[in-house]
Amino acid sequence: MKVYLRTLGCRANHYDTEAVRELVEASGHAIVSSPADADVAVFNSCAVTADAEAELRKLVRRAARSKPSLRTLVMGCAAALDDDRAPALRARSLPTVEHVVGGADLPRIAAALELRAPATTLTRRQAGTRALLRVQDGCDEHCTFCATTLARGANRSRAADELVREALVLAEWHSEIVITGIHIGTYGRDAGTSLGALMQRLVRDVPDVRFRLSSIEATELDAALVELMSGEPRRVAPYVHAPVQTGSDRLLRRMGRNWYTSATYSAALERLAERVPILGIGADVIAGFPGETETDHAATKALVARLPFTYLHVFPYSLRPGTAAERLPDRVSSHAVLERATELRAIGEAKASAHRALRVGGCADVIVIGEGGAKSGMTEDFLTVALDDMSRGRNERFAARLVERGGALVAVEESCALAVSPR
Repeated sequence: MKVYLRTLGCRANHYDTEAVRELVEASGHAIVSSPADADVAVFNSCAVTADAEAELRKLVRRAARSKPSLRTLVMGCAAALDDDRAPALRARSLPTVEHVVGGADLPRIAAALELRAPATTLTRRQAGTRALLRVQDGCDEHCTFCATTLARGANRSRAADELVREALVLAEWHSEIVITGIHIGTYGRDAGTSLGALMQRLVRDVPDVRFRLSSIEATELDAALVELMSGEPRRVAPYVHAPVQTGSDRLLRRMGRNWYTSATYSAALERLAERVPILGIGADVIAGFPGETETDHAATKALVARLPFTYLHVFPYSLRPGTAAERLPDRVSSHAVLERATELRAIGEAKASAHRALRVGGCADVIVIGEGGAKSGMTEDFLTVALDDMSRGRNERFAARLVERGGALVAVEESCALAVSPR
């Protein structure tokens, strides 16, 4: 059997696709790069925005046109909501779709593909240069704009022993492992431990590899995580992606994000920046949430301008069926939403440019990503840089000085030390 895999959405989704890849290959079947060459296509869906669901429908229809005899399975978050809460998706009615499996239920996926499901599926060698390690699933919060909690359920942490075993195997093939999940800051709350404790164990038991945290709430950065980023930047990348969504406390309450305020969020990032000499900080920001006024928008602009962000992901608000925000009054006009998103993106681009300028002449821990002429380097603070030596192999890791050439940052090999915070 030949299987085509396609993923939409977050890194947690991409990890789940890698688990399906492992399931298929461990059963003696092949992964192919085109649906036209496949017997079965597996699409891993996303429910974060309406655009993601529209993209899924387009991709499934295009695959069906390329091979009408294709058998298609749709999994993931949008698949979990493929019912009365998400009537616009209707994955079951798309051409060639035979199975819809919510989330990443591997036993059900294995049964649909007529494969034997192992008791535990640990990924080994993933398709991407940087491996993904999903440490938990689900979320206990109830943001009014988010359909992910509806799709993924409550927080469930994986056992630390299992995660160490998987990381040890991944480290044989990958120089960086990205810690991912739906709400990774809540790792261990259901087992009497914490993400900081897990990261300390991974650093202790899995040598050499660089770990990187994916999206994490700013107020969930505990002392152990800060200490690892500040004192062990080669082992835990000094980088966080901390969703803020808005700088308005009124809107945060309206969004159901009651565990922080603009002040506590700011204080958490400022404490981290004081401890970590070289630091990448990104954030998600929503433009045009229902009820957002010009005053709210101004508060968001002021917050993102003040804090030491190195990039922003700005999302125009997208209504998700079945969420509480669907029932909120005072919708913002589409024109205002796009205008506000444009303003926020301009601030983000200015901050990204300023951070890159500050890194000129500095030392970096670089990992080669990409293939052929598209190869580049990824630094510890999440900068994509050009390579001085294009003969370097994918996944190669080296110390470099960052120099500017023609407006681009270029990594030139040099034995230099990363900046660390004094103990």
